[in-house]
Amino acid sequence: MTTQNLIQLAKQYGDSFYLLDSAQFQRNYRELESAFQAVYPYFRIAYSYKTNYTPKLCRLVDEMGGYAEVVSEMEMEIALRCGVAAERMIWNGPVKHSDRVEELLLAGGCVNIDNLAEAQAIGEIARRHPNRTLHVGIRCNFDVGDGTLSRFGFDVEGEDFDSLCRMLADSPGLHFKCLHCHFAKRRVEYWPARAKGILAVYEKLRERYGITPDRIDLGGGIYGKMPECLSRELGYTPPGYDSYAKAAAAVFAEHFCKEASERGEKRPELLIEPGSALVGDCMKFVARIDNIRQIRGKWIATATGSQKNISMAGINPPMEVIAGGGERQRYTDADIAGYTCIESDYLYQHYDGWLGAGDFVVISNCGSYSVVMKPPFILPNVPVLDIGKGMDQVELIKRKETFDDLFRTFQLLRSEETKRN
Repeated sequence: MTTQNLIQLAKQYGDSFYLLDSAQFQRNYRELESAFQAVYPYFRIAYSYKTNYTPKLCRLVDEMGGYAEVVSEMEMEIALRCGVAAERMIWNGPVKHSDRVEELLLAGGCVNIDNLAEAQAIGEIARRHPNRTLHVGIRCNFDVGDGTLSRFGFDVEGEDFDSLCRMLADSPGLHFKCLHCHFAKRRVEYWPARAKGILAVYEKLRERYGITPDRIDLGGGIYGKMPECLSRELGYTPPGYDSYAKAAAAVFAEHFCKEASERGEKRPELLIEPGSALVGDCMKFVARIDNIRQIRGKWIATATGSQKNISMAGINPPMEVIAGGGERQRYTDADIAGYTCIESDYLYQHYDGWLGAGDFVVISNCGSYSVVMKPPFILPNVPVLDIGKGMDQVELIKRKETFDDLFRTFQLLRSEETKRN
């Protein structure tokens, strides 16, 4: 990235925008897939849509053979409009509307049951369609020693879990497709407990209820690639895809190499649901410095973007400053603030270096949760440009939002517009 090409992009698309490297996303996908398949060949990625549901990424996952892991009707609709077949969709989440659940199940998709009320609703769907086979999974909750009590899924020692397992064993119309778990802590040291815990549940289901799933899904929660400066801010150095594969997939390889061969069983497919691990380092946010001023001895530069654009609070993100063509000077301990009226809106604090009005701040590793969680606070959201083929072949994949994009659903404004017309 140079002053010249950033100025050209700013003229065309505005003073702030995202740069998405779709080629880097594909490389990450292939590297993660290869790392796990080298240890346990029966492995597949289910991409976490909630992390970044940019349609181009969703289509790439489908083209590379991955599953769509969705947690809402909206994400299900994104997958369908991206051409993802229903049988390649996995629906997680604590709240699901039964009409859309029925739609996905009848189309061949898999719904991971999160609670007993949901199980009962699916039982009703099965009774309404006695000649259909519906693919369902169980979301499990057990202790992995990470110090966090997850609020999702079935306590595998509880009565609700027993009721669900008996229901699956006694319902020929429900096919036990998936055994699922997910825990939020990303450190690799928690992954062996995750793998061993879900395998203990697998054996319990086989021995006590006589049911086994086609696949076992360990959920998400993997650190992706990041520069050293971000690792220092987080206080943790990501160990790499291979380390996660050895921590989790190796447990499966050892267990099923022995157990499955002795019983003549087919080895289950192993899934994980990465989001940040694939897309975190694939997106940059670019904003310009609007003004620089000194307040009570403190230099503050205000940018045309917000901390909400980068989804990194309380830490300094990886940042590069590129000259914008104007006058510059060297600053010590300057803070780069966002455009909002919130006091805590800082993109970077304690910056030392050259800076001037019109300069570009380029913040890396903001592909995770930034686009999907950025509210249209004060201003509409910015465009997304794909640079996967290089800065000379930029592709617009999301245009800048407009006033009408945000306010067409407000009835009062629609009424006033009608009166004017």
